[in-house]
Amino acid sequence: MQTAHYSALEAKHAVLDRQIADETHRPMPDPATLAALKKQKLRIKEEMAGL
Repeated sequence: MQTAHYSALEAKHAVLDRQIADETHRPMPDPATLAALKKQKLRIKEEMAGL
């Protein structure tokens, strides 16, 4: 059960990583969007570390 949860978190982390990269490479990246995505990514990383 725990490994399935960890795998799901890893998948979400990877999606957020791609979204951050996409936003960063736009001509005019939105700082608020980037900050929100990075916060979500950090929360997931912290949860993964706690498992």
